[in-house]
Amino acid sequence: MLQRMAERNTLTETDDARWDAVLRRDAGWDGRFFTCVRTTGIYCRPSCGAKKPKRENVFFVATREEAEAAGFRPCKRCRPEAAVPPDVRGEIIARACRMIEAAEEPPTLEALAARAGLSPFHFHRLFRQATGVTPKAYADAARARRLRESLPASGSVTGALYEAGFGSSSRFYAKAEGMLGMAPRRYRKGGAGEVIRHAIVPCSLGFLSVAATNKGICSMMLDDAPEPLEVELRQRFPNAQIVEGDAAFAALVAQAVRLVEEPASNITLPLDVRGTALQQKVWAALRDIPPGETVSYAELAAKVGAPKAVRAVASACAKNTVAVAIPCHRVVRGTGELAGYRWGLARKRALLERERKE
Repeated sequence: MLQRMAERNTLTETDDARWDAVLRRDAGWDGRFFTCVRTTGIYCRPSCGAKKPKRENVFFVATREEAEAAGFRPCKRCRPEAAVPPDVRGEIIARACRMIEAAEEPPTLEALAARAGLSPFHFHRLFRQATGVTPKAYADAARARRLRESLPASGSVTGALYEAGFGSSSRFYAKAEGMLGMAPRRYRKGGAGEVIRHAIVPCSLGFLSVAATNKGICSMMLDDAPEPLEVELRQRFPNAQIVEGDAAFAALVAQAVRLVEEPASNITLPLDVRGTALQQKVWAALRDIPPGETVSYAELAAKVGAPKAVRAVASACAKNTVAVAIPCHRVVRGTGELAGYRWGLARKRALLERERKE
């Protein structure tokens, strides 16, 4: 096996860069590859502080498992068998995210892992730990974002879908409404043809805006005045048909108001919310937090299986557009302090106090 690995690792442009990183003891390359030294039988991190071996005695492998399978033992100085350092791991994942976002076609897992200098299994695990979603889910979200950005300005839906990186129209239309919340032609025209029932009503926390499609509530927003609420909804869907709604919608609005006034009540509203895979997981987990209880952002990240993705989880909370029904007000700092509520800390405090009293 050693001979086969040595033959496969003959000098390449990539190996030149790796050897240069070894000479510089560059910790930024740690975790991306390992250095195997034939004369000592050990393998090291690129940043190892031990005396540098001769180049002809060195070859590189992508994973520590590969080195150990060939009979090499870990260096006692740099401990390459330990986990990838958090700062290096963060840079690896950030680089992969940029690669996904810049690619016309979603890169394969193998291509992403090779670029990171990791095995596909190890890279997949690190990526999910850091972002809360798989590389494929991240790529899908990136394409959906590009699609939303390109549709309004595109001359046609077909042109927009190829610009967003969809290889075929059949694959695109199978997922279109899930990504956009409506048919793509309607989205391209700013929601033209879409009917959104809407009402703004007073409540004890100011004014409550409730908007719903035929699938459920797509927006519940709070503000001190009705005008900003009206403007925000029309900016999201400038060409949608926004109507007052019928008696059934009035009953739905009444339930929404009651939920604001009694956030501990067991009212479950039908929702029509769209987001990335991680956002959907976070919003579902928020609805599972019992009234009167709070969790930290770190605890919420652990609940959705992404303990390393605290910032991404906090961002998902901030992008929630359905106040109270998706109770992001129940998330606090690790110290218990209130922070980061889209509709103001005073409202967050009031909602929590109401829940604790009931």
